[in-house]
Amino acid sequence: MSSTELPFVPPANVLPKVGTVRVAEGERLRSVELPGVTLTVRSRPPARADLPPALYVHGLGGSSQNWSALMALLDGVVDGEALDLPGFGDSPPPDDGNYSVTGHARAVIRYLDASGRGPVHLFGNSLGGAITTRVAAVRPDLVRTLTLVSPALPEIRVQRAAVPTGLLAVPGVALLFTRITREWTAEQRVRGVMALCYGDPGRVTPEGFRNAVQEMERRLRLPYFWDAMARSARGIVNAYTLGGQQGLWRQAERVLAPTLLVYGGRDQLVGFRMAQKAARAFRDSRLVTLPDAGHVAMMEYPETVAMAFRELLEDAGELGGQRARRADRAGAGGDAVDREGTDESMGG
Repeated sequence: MSSTELPFVPPANVLPKVGTVRVAEGERLRSVELPGVTLTVRSRPPARADLPPALYVHGLGGSSQNWSALMALLDGVVDGEALDLPGFGDSPPPDDGNYSVTGHARAVIRYLDASGRGPVHLFGNSLGGAITTRVAAVRPDLVRTLTLVSPALPEIRVQRAAVPTGLLAVPGVALLFTRITREWTAEQRVRGVMALCYGDPGRVTPEGFRNAVQEMERRLRLPYFWDAMARSARGIVNAYTLGGQQGLWRQAERVLAPTLLVYGGRDQLVGFRMAQKAARAFRDSRLVTLPDAGHVAMMEYPETVAMAFRELLEDAGELGGQRARRADRAGAGGDAVDREGTDESMGG
């Protein structure tokens, strides 16, 4: 093995179990086997049987847990599920080792096709935003609405704080970084991630910090952790260089679904200045800017994001349809309780 290669990663069927993934109250996990990939899916039991489906897709280094707060706020209006992308969370690496944006999008599309849940309300954050943009462009039949929180779309002048993440794409850098940071504790790593991703890390509760440390300790024991990070970072960089119909901005212009864009004023990874460009690129879009939010607004300000999504549904006529159905049942002696929420879509 040359000095620029990452360690050998064993096949998914012989990977060790390194610890239990946290499941919040009201959530459940299940494993779904698809051609070439096995995905872990986090979900909450829907409040009613007739709720529309939603799918959440996390960003680089994240997991389905990133959506737990928002899922809980929206479980009265959507039948929500969140994926662990291949190689992240509790999902093993893809069989072909493909961590490109297209590879991740293909995994999401395979899940949506296999589950038969589409069209869905689709959510994506960061890398997940690039993935779901591509899904919405190439498979409009699978997407009812699209919600993007700090989507990783190409920037000419990248944020200075995002440079180290981009450097992970360079062969040998991930291995070098693991050697340099070998003595770092999980607590130190988590504090660094939170300082990078949150507008105000002080918003993280002590319990939330402990849970993040436990998850970091679990991930660091995974033999493929750095491989998944490096190859997915390389996938973002490669996607930024694509032109023509495969370019992410060109694909954004092809999205037909009503789109909610959420940008944080303190985002150190995705430039706040890109918000207006995104609003122009997506043909049917509404923009919400949160001056104090960082890169993960759905974790910092889940109530605000949930409210914005409800407004998107209201404008798209989705909530009205739900209310009409509830009113019909109420008139027939059914449940007259009005539970507002948001429909989220499965991304790919």
